[in-house]
Amino acid sequence: MLPSVGLSEKIVLPNVTDWHQKGLTNKQHSIKGIAIGLTIIGLWAGSLIFWLSWDISKVNIFWIGTAIASQTFLYTGVFITAHDAMHCAIFPQNRQINHLIGRVAVFLYALFSYQKLLKNHWLHHRHPASETDPDFYDSNWLGWYFKFFSRYFSWMQISGLGIIFHVLNYFAIFDAENMFLFWVIPSLLSSVQLFYFGTYLPHREPEGGYTNHHRCQSNSLSTFWSFITCYHFGYHEEHHEYPHLPWWQLPIIRQSKETGFL
Repeated sequence: MLPSVGLSEKIVLPNVTDWHQKGLTNKQHSIKGIAIGLTIIGLWAGSLIFWLSWDISKVNIFWIGTAIASQTFLYTGVFITAHDAMHCAIFPQNRQINHLIGRVAVFLYALFSYQKLLKNHWLHHRHPASETDPDFYDSNWLGWYFKFFSRYFSWMQISGLGIIFHVLNYFAIFDAENMFLFWVIPSLLSSVQLFYFGTYLPHREPEGGYTNHHRCQSNSLSTFWSFITCYHFGYHEEHHEYPHLPWWQLPIIRQSKETGFL
């Protein structure tokens, strides 16, 4: 049974057989969850300020590319943190703090409405890869991406981001070129990364049709590459089976299934 999309209702961690013998207690889960979430947000914010303050005229293009790649990865992590908050997996012992972190994360990511994302995400879990799934669109990946993008980005958000960009540039707080390289480009690349590895690949219909009621499949990447590509979001069948577990515990579920523990 999936929880309600309302923020006031209790969300309970799933009862997995012998889970705490391998994993974490609820208290340990909360402490580690909030530490990981805040660390990702802190690293994203700190590195963004650092890159925006760079004198790129004195920097080799290799390091500029490396900075863009690392900032893209951290941007993805900020959204994954918000995603875990939607499942009450950041700080399950306190829903108010948990959802506050989620709200902050999606606002920093692109001025998103946390409530709208929360509602649509639980509709996705209830009706995956169907006509009533707001994240599903029966098309090739590019058409699906633009449909996905247009559903969540409004002109108000785009205008707000544009105003922030121009204010920071007008008052010479940050250079426009730096903001374009290390803010605009990484945020767009992150949206592609999240969509491709976290929505399109898991939920596109395979040849012969879907094989489980979650209407999704997981990738076969190693734990390392699963982390690099999208914070284990590619272990998507495991996520739909245990939606209240945070991203960093999905490899444990994956390994447990492969060894016959689950």
